[in-house]
Amino acid sequence: MRTDYLFTSESVSEGHPDKVSDQISDAIVDLFLAKDPEARVACETLTTTQLVVLAGEIRCKGVYENDQWVPGAQEEIEQVVRRTVREIGYEQDGFHWEKFEFINRLHGQSAHIAQGVDASDNKDEGAGDQGIMFGYATDETPDLMPATLYYSHKILERMAADRHSGAAPFLEPDAKSQVTLRYEGSLPVAATAVVVSTQHKPGYCLTGEHADAAKYAELESYVKRVVSEVIPPVLLRETTYYINPTGAFEIGGPDGDAGLTGRKIIVDTYGGAAPHGGGAFSGKDPTKVDRSAAYITRYLAKNVVAAGLATRCTIQIAYAIGVSEPLSLYVDTHETGKVAEDKIEQALLALPKLGGLTPRAIRTHLGLNKPIYRKTAAYGHFGRKAEGDLFPWERLDLVDDLKAALG
Repeated sequence: MRTDYLFTSESVSEGHPDKVSDQISDAIVDLFLAKDPEARVACETLTTTQLVVLAGEIRCKGVYENDQWVPGAQEEIEQVVRRTVREIGYEQDGFHWEKFEFINRLHGQSAHIAQGVDASDNKDEGAGDQGIMFGYATDETPDLMPATLYYSHKILERMAADRHSGAAPFLEPDAKSQVTLRYEGSLPVAATAVVVSTQHKPGYCLTGEHADAAKYAELESYVKRVVSEVIPPVLLRETTYYINPTGAFEIGGPDGDAGLTGRKIIVDTYGGAAPHGGGAFSGKDPTKVDRSAAYITRYLAKNVVAAGLATRCTIQIAYAIGVSEPLSLYVDTHETGKVAEDKIEQALLALPKLGGLTPRAIRTHLGLNKPIYRKTAAYGHFGRKAEGDLFPWERLDLVDDLKAALG
């Protein structure tokens, strides 16, 4: 296992067009689950210049019943979509929450899919699709996340907070960040490069029609200050900064680049530090194991590391559509484990509270049939604070069970 290397992760802001799409899709999931905890939702969103399109399959009491819309439901969906875009902050000529055209092409869920997922007298609830899902944890940061992704998210979260509060009025919603760290002995010792590209008000650039060197200096100084407050100073002694390296960035968001749900799956997870099964999260109700199984594997990996059983842990799980029991569970502690990996696998499958890791057991244990997803759709699904019903897969309430089973 390599211990000395450079590694990079990126993040994108809530105003990135793909993240706008993710947040709209998850706002729809929340709307449906608030009305019907057993709702079925697969909502994809397209955003582009003054246009938002929804497409996908649904089933929800109080919204879509008997193959038709409940009166007022389509109007409520449009209100949720426009409110989501307004809260992100888009009031631009090319994309404005009040002015974009809205097209709703959601329709009823396929009966052939439903028959595999729904429980019946002689059958437990099955997985909503086949697939493989991965969870990961590492002791690099307090939230047990890869440091490169952790810092990339935190930079953009801080910038968005300053934009919303008015502390950085020159910022617009669209932004990206990227952090490269040098590792020695598997530990981060220096940030060799930090990239931040942020949409801005006219003039905060060195090139283009409105170029103003003084305004760009203000933007540059601000970004460097944010970075210095997010990344520990000891890591910033040899850092090269790339701040809006292409020049002017005034046209952004869905007006600058079309957005689609599910195109930022590495940003959503572990920044490339762990494998990914390929399935996106946003827009899907928790019967879809693309989402729920990825959450449970993060929960399991995080608790393994927090219990001191390893300093790094990757967990894979696999399902077949319509089948309740997982096909496989795989644990890899990357040569950092204090307990044999097969013993961890056996312990996880045997813990009564996990119910054999069936889709129903996962949803029940983590409390996933709730409107908790809009907040997951920007700045990562993992490494967040478990508060109330939010981010339950970040809890560390399995540590004692693991220590008792494997101690």
